[in-house]
Amino acid sequence: MPLDASGNFMGNPQTMPIPIQTRIETDSLGSVNVPMDALWGVHTARALENFPIARRPISVFPELITAYACVKQACARANAELGDLDPALAKVIDQVCQEIIDGNLHEQFVVGVMQGGAGTSTNMNVNEVIANRGLEILGHRFGEYEHLHPIDDVNRSQSTNDTYPTSVKLALAFALQPLLQQLELLRDAFAAKAIEFMHILKVGRTQLQDAVPMTLGQEFHGFATTLGEDIDRLRETIWMLCEVNLGATAIGTGITANPKFAGLAVKHLGEITKLKITSAPDLIEATSDAGGFMSFSGTLKRSAIKLSKICNDLRLLSSGPQAGLGEINLPARQAGSSIMPGKVNPVIPEVVNQVAFVIAGTDVTVTMAAEGGQLQLNAFEPVIAYSLLTSITWLSQACLTLRVNCVDGITANVEKLQSMVATSVGVITALIPIIGYQEAATLAKQALHTGRPVADLVVEAGLMTREAVEAELQPAKLAGDA
Repeated sequence: MPLDASGNFMGNPQTMPIPIQTRIETDSLGSVNVPMDALWGVHTARALENFPIARRPISVFPELITAYACVKQACARANAELGDLDPALAKVIDQVCQEIIDGNLHEQFVVGVMQGGAGTSTNMNVNEVIANRGLEILGHRFGEYEHLHPIDDVNRSQSTNDTYPTSVKLALAFALQPLLQQLELLRDAFAAKAIEFMHILKVGRTQLQDAVPMTLGQEFHGFATTLGEDIDRLRETIWMLCEVNLGATAIGTGITANPKFAGLAVKHLGEITKLKITSAPDLIEATSDAGGFMSFSGTLKRSAIKLSKICNDLRLLSSGPQAGLGEINLPARQAGSSIMPGKVNPVIPEVVNQVAFVIAGTDVTVTMAAEGGQLQLNAFEPVIAYSLLTSITWLSQACLTLRVNCVDGITANVEKLQSMVATSVGVITALIPIIGYQEAATLAKQALHTGRPVADLVVEAGLMTREAVEAELQPAKLAGDA
């Protein structure tokens, strides 16, 4: 809840009939009232006042909360191993981190996803929750930080500038797994339709004009293939996400940390996450550079845009049903108009298109944020985190609804497709090796003018026998399968 300049909670008194019990916490700027039962403290309270921007807390991204807990757990273990943290305190920090990793306490992570300070508010929210929950376990009251301090103990050997980007990278790696699963399922759904439609001949098109025949199965197989390529490209980004600057502390020099801390923390982080975590070769460069986020964003955009193109094709192929292409039928999901009875729109491909538009836009945001970094730190990683985690979440859900509510239920208009192929001038392309391009062009023009089948015109011109034409125009041969 936002606070006013005096540290009092703001809100409509009529909607707050029960007074909020508070405790007082103090930082270098002064004292602030904090809800008595809140695990977060003064730094988080100031962030709530300062950043009422998105009205979305960081807990909307559970992967980020889990990732940060993994980082804090790894750091506690490294500090304990080096003798830089009381083993009893390290143990309780470890315990609380595990609770968070297991999905508990996430409602306590309340700072806004959009924030200044390069992620400091997020880091302090995490430090305070871990400290206060640890105090509870140790039998102390919230805020009694002399027994377990959010900075001196939980944040020991660390800075926002190394823990935040490391946590964001891990969060992206965690969030990427459900997206890859949904892309794989969607690819398999298109592949299944490719098998179902493998013998259905249709007219291919280039530049929206009739081209040569193919099968509907080939078209859907192409959709499956392009999704498979994007799955591979996204998997290739994981190594970038697993190269971290943990141990760099403020700017990459490792100030306040034991020289052995970075290596130990990275080792423990790999064990905790089961990922191949490596330390960046130049921690100063890694602390200031956001190029890895840009590369990841570009790959994510590529996947979204290619999926959007597939949705464009589905909308075109199903257009009509009377005055459009009408080659396939998409499942009817809802009434399409408040004024035109019976109208049904391709709402599922349309929503996926819009997700792609957003992802393309967030790629620009990530690019500008990466460019905006100055000297030894990029202050704009919070908007990078928000943009990329939102994009992954939306794209994953878009793949799910496209598969379940659209692709699985697509059917082919076989009779219409057969009729279009039978009267298509494009089939004459298959006869060029036998009758030559000039004769084929003349007969194509004649077929368009008269509306007569190409096969009849070729036979009447004495260029081929009926049997020879039919052999060359077999569906399998026209589709390149013979």
